[in-house]
Amino acid sequence: MLTIRASRENDIPAITAIYRHHVLHSTGTFEIDPPTEADMTLRRADVLGKGLPYLVAENEAGDILGYSYCNWFKPRPAYRFSAEDSIYVADSARGQGVGRQLLDALCAAAEQAGVRRLLAVIGDSANAGSIGVHTAAGFSHAGVLRSAGWKFDQWLDIVLMDKPIGAGDTTAPE
Repeated sequence: MLTIRASRENDIPAITAIYRHHVLHSTGTFEIDPPTEADMTLRRADVLGKGLPYLVAENEAGDILGYSYCNWFKPRPAYRFSAEDSIYVADSARGQGVGRQLLDALCAAAEQAGVRRLLAVIGDSANAGSIGVHTAAGFSHAGVLRSAGWKFDQWLDIVLMDKPIGAGDTTAPE
């Protein structure tokens, strides 16, 4: 049984370890140097300070198998209803539905925070896992930025996907 819950400060070591693996071994993030626990603590505090969700997936043994959060897409006021999602799953938990559960919970929590559109900025057009989980969750392809990043001695694309949340753009925000 998997539990999706709000992250806690004591989750930071597991969150940092999960992200470290992605930084060092995947093209899902274009970050090159793994951030420290202190860095991840500050990043989490930034998200929470904006009233946005930062979630973890925890198994029955209390192990953190993944995490997700969203942050405002851009700082300008016109973007204040659009947020970019981030989802990272422990390598040992890949292919078990953890990412989809995190994404579904994130969509619901983002709506509660006032988000009207979630954006996925996916590193690497060959990232079938992330593209697949976003497609399954109702995200649509919005475009590709060709050769936007350089990592592991190769040019990498960015895949853009988006999904309306709640009322989306059908009504004016309050």
